[in-house]
Amino acid sequence: MPKRKPISGVFFDLDGTLLDTADDFIFAVNHLLQDYNKPPKDCDIIRKHVSAGSRTLTAMAFNLDPDHPDIEPARQQLLSHYEKYINDLQRPSPAAIYPGIQTLLNELEQRDIPWGIVTNKPEVYTTPLLKQTKLYSRAKAIICPEHVTQPKPDPEALLLACIQANCSPNTSIYIGDHKRDIDAGKMAGMTTVAALYGYINDDDNPRNWQADFLAESVRDIHQWLASQNWTTPP
Repeated sequence: MPKRKPISGVFFDLDGTLLDTADDFIFAVNHLLQDYNKPPKDCDIIRKHVSAGSRTLTAMAFNLDPDHPDIEPARQQLLSHYEKYINDLQRPSPAAIYPGIQTLLNELEQRDIPWGIVTNKPEVYTTPLLKQTKLYSRAKAIICPEHVTQPKPDPEALLLACIQANCSPNTSIYIGDHKRDIDAGKMAGMTTVAALYGYINDDDNPRNWQADFLAESVRDIHQWLASQNWTTPP
């Protein structure tokens, strides 16, 4: 984004960008493996696959191709474990807001810059997590796959978020930790930020995603936004 270009909105992916939800997925994956009398997976391996979605997580757990016919029933079991776990308010390691996000959101709100969430996580899982972290009522837009005809990397969800937040795509920013996030943002006409602190698989190379900015931390995002024009368009 050229310097001094106003910012009309900032949008975030959820898992691996706004919230650290890895422990929830680690529990669900290893509970699934326990159902099949399989040994648990290394936590770091699971963490790196979180942003790839439930099908990829299930395939990773069983060392199968994502198109294998046994994946779907196991995926449904995984999601059942996941849903039960995230609704347990006493779970030992609940999803947490990344360090620095609260400060960033507070400044956006102080400057009257709307922010929102655009995720491929279904609403049934998104809503509890956002309510538990007290972000649900603050976001000006929360877009899940049920709200659009095509999920990311299609830009439809991002464009809908801009409508709900009353901002323009070409003066908005989208932040995510997966290539599909950057692809969706670029197709929507937004400035894009790759969150390198998120769930990046060893096979990924974010520097090839063509994001406008690469952020090693939330602090990097905050400092980069501060170098832009915080003023909203007239």
